[in-house]
Amino acid sequence: MVDDERAAQAQVWYLYLIETAAGALYTGVTTDVTRRLREHRDGKRGARALRGKGPLTLRHSEYVGSHGEALRREAALKKLSPAAKRAWLAAREGGASSS
Repeated sequence: MVDDERAAQAQVWYLYLIETAAGALYTGVTTDVTRRLREHRDGKRGARALRGKGPLTLRHSEYVGSHGEALRREAALKKLSPAAKRAWLAAREGGASSS
């Protein structure tokens, strides 16, 4: 079990945001963004909050580092209001407008 813990710490973690068809934003962390998005879309191993809410669009992903740091960032984002989360997302998109 100690080896499993070391392996988890050595993995690269990402923070990601997925947008549902209705415009809701879902925040999560993973070691493989492509695999996780596929799992969410397939609905078998994806989050219940996203089931039946497709199509799902990956809006943002970023390298975070450690699992602990990823979880801290995820928790901080989940505390934001929807408007604040969208402002956070817009700032990371370089302020590009979608007009």
